[in-house]
Amino acid sequence: MQRSFLVIFGLLLGLPTWIQAEEAQKPNILFISIDDQNDWIGCLGGHPQAITPNIDQIAARGTVFLNAHCQSPLCNPSRTSLMTGRRPSSTGIYGLSPWFRDVPELSDIVTLPQHLHAHGYTNYSTGKIYHGPYGRKKTDQEFQVLGPPAGVGVRPKQKLVNTPSAHPLVDWGTFPHKDEDKGDYQVASWAVNTLNNKPQEPFCLSVGFFLPHVPCYATQKWFDLYPEDELQVPEIIPNDRADTPRFSWYLHWKLPEPRLKFLQDAKQWKNLTRSYLACTSFVDAQIGRIMAALKENGYADNTVIVIWSDHGWHIGEKEITGKNTLWDDGTRVPLIFAGPGITAGQRCTQPAELLDIYPTLSELAGITPPQDLEGHSLVPQLIDAQTERKWPAITTHNHDNHGIRTERWRFIQYADGSQELYDMQADPHEWKNLAGDPNYAETIQELAQFLPPKSKMPAPNSQHRILTYTDGIAIWEGEEIKEGDPIPEID
Repeated sequence: MQRSFLVIFGLLLGLPTWIQAEEAQKPNILFISIDDQNDWIGCLGGHPQAITPNIDQIAARGTVFLNAHCQSPLCNPSRTSLMTGRRPSSTGIYGLSPWFRDVPELSDIVTLPQHLHAHGYTNYSTGKIYHGPYGRKKTDQEFQVLGPPAGVGVRPKQKLVNTPSAHPLVDWGTFPHKDEDKGDYQVASWAVNTLNNKPQEPFCLSVGFFLPHVPCYATQKWFDLYPEDELQVPEIIPNDRADTPRFSWYLHWKLPEPRLKFLQDAKQWKNLTRSYLACTSFVDAQIGRIMAALKENGYADNTVIVIWSDHGWHIGEKEITGKNTLWDDGTRVPLIFAGPGITAGQRCTQPAELLDIYPTLSELAGITPPQDLEGHSLVPQLIDAQTERKWPAITTHNHDNHGIRTERWRFIQYADGSQELYDMQADPHEWKNLAGDPNYAETIQELAQFLPPKSKMPAPNSQHRILTYTDGIAIWEGEEIKEGDPIPEID
């Protein structure tokens, strides 16, 4: 109905017929981001008790990628990579700052929303799409219509958990409050109202949820989905990192997120696990509200839906919590496509990257993507999930630390040359590092061919979680890590 109106409106404006037809045939796009969401989604199987019926229903309508990975296990570089179509190793964006537009050589990059807008789309956006306030200033020209930014919403008067770090965001649990007072509820409400108001087509509606990012606060009804006496914490083995290089600790040397030791000593492991799952189910319900509005307003049949997260999150695995790693718990993300042109009911095990979203949406929209994108369209897999991809998923965290993920293997090479190799079919928890076994030297050599050919040093004014390694010296956030420094037990 809306499309017929657009064509008639186009005739009244005197637009050429081919432009009217092109705009009328483009699918709308619903672009959903979930911050810090690992694979604890029902259809992904990352946690056996995860309850996410709305996301699971979208996956059943389309294609879910079971082996999808981020380009960086940190918000700003991951989102910058997805939206610009370039790897962190190509831009030098590794930390929580800078905003890439403030780097002269990156300032003119055509981002995904700009590319869509240049081909007739109106961009509506709410919540967290870029990191923090990036992309939301009027001068940024990323989105045409902006809703409320991401935020925690209502908070307790003081922290619920006395964590080693006093950082106000590192907290979790429940306290008396209402779902309606949460930032993500308000973000979903704006998206619902936007659909109810019949946005200009073709549109791209970007909705970025904050949870389950810390602080993981949820109301009691979501906690009740996960009774404490039945809750399963992640499976681990003692001294899991005894066979990993010391350099692996440098990637998260001192951070606000606590180590596993704190969770165990303070008896907070179950509480954090439960809080994270409760927040995940709450966000799933907000996605359900948006999907209902999409259907009620007649957009369901002509809207491409993509759900993604910026990176994974550890909850005790590898002796830590948080992100900033090159293992599957830090890199594996939900990636789900549904809508016109996408085969329903597919579960794809081919490696995929967030970098692939830009060229994929371009192709689904019938738009030629920019030639300098470093990702590859997933449309062949969206048509037939068995179609082989010759590219692995590549994750980079800080300068010259890379993880290569294929269907079978995870290979990690750190800036000091140390390595890890895991057979993900035989060892899905990454408990046995095979890199020192000469029987796997050929495998490592084959995987190493996919390491990025260029690896830029951090962009000017890079800050927050920045690690460099030059001339044998590791520098973490401006301070040298000496070879004899003890690995911090707490951050």
